[in-house]
Amino acid sequence: MTEITKKITITDSEIVKLTEPGNYLIELTKPEATAEIFGSFSVSGEERAKIIVTIHHKAPQTLAKTNLRGVARDKAHLSFSGKIIIDEHCGSTNSFLTERILLLSDTATAEAIPDLEILSDDVKCSHAASVSSIPAEQLFYLMSRGISKAEAEKLIVAGFLRLD
Repeated sequence: MTEITKKITITDSEIVKLTEPGNYLIELTKPEATAEIFGSFSVSGEERAKIIVTIHHKAPQTLAKTNLRGVARDKAHLSFSGKIIIDEHCGSTNSFLTERILLLSDTATAEAIPDLEILSDDVKCSHAASVSSIPAEQLFYLMSRGISKAEAEKLIVAGFLRLD
């Protein structure tokens, strides 16, 4: 089965919310175009989800901020693959990519793969990726205030997935 790429062209200023797994191509095609890209995903059971996001800067003076968050439970697998491409002659461009995944069981798996392809000078570009479990200190803090472990985990996950 061939995966269809969802293409989104940005010419002004847009907020893009990714709500389902898939392959996304976000192109910034006009000078001063800006994009804020958010994605929040949760998988459980034996689900497998892959989210591929390519942010392609085709014009100078563009800005993109991408924030992907996910949670994997049970035996589920979650994969984030983000790539920033900045074409030649696209100076004064800024692009930032963050991929964060929480694992909620010992059998859940995940990968966060950031990539940069910069073909121009005078740009600011960064990426960050992490896969981790809930820190014991966070659970302890909430449980010491009378919240059950299950409810504490629920609260932490809800806060983690919230992207506003």
